Amino acid sequence: MTDILTTVRGVLQTTPVHWTNLTQAALLEVLTIAPAPGEWSALECLQHMLDTEQVFQFRLQAFMKGEDFPAFNPDTQGSKPDQNWQPADYAEKFTQLRIESVKALEKVTLEDLGRKARYQELGIVTLGEFVNEWAAHDLNHTVQAERAMMQPFLRGCGPWQVYFKDHMVSR
Repeated sequence: MTDILTTVRGVLQTTPVHWTNLTQAALLEVLTIAPAPGEWSALECLQHMLDTEQVFQFRLQAFMKGEDFPAFNPDTQGSKPDQNWQPADYAEKFTQLRIESVKALEKVTLEDLGRKARYQELGIVTLGEFVNEWAAHDLNHTVQAERAMMQPFLRGCGPWQVYFKDHMVSR
């Protein structure tokens, strides 16, 4: 990719729109079903996106200040979905945070991508690597959420299941 910053900003800008559409279109039951024990539901993926958006904002600031940053463990530091919130509330909050993130990322230049920091788990990393990871993280959890949402439909599609064998999750 010749202009990774433009490409990553494009990915990051589409993710909140996608989540807004998903949370408006799908029933709560579909958003909250875990595909298998120990796997996240779509809503849990969105909660994770909210948590990590703040982490990514912190990391971007650390890179720009020349500071190292700690690891983030979603199992011990992440939040659980709030039963008082509706899925659209999560999407709206994520959208607000993402707007702030994209504005901050717009200040990063191609020259900044060589900035280095020490990440607690991986050692020395560059801002360029982090920016790539941010986009990959977005896409990964979007796919994970869609896979979770797919399961009730796959179970109900009868003989067409054969076409989806790569996406079926054993319960």
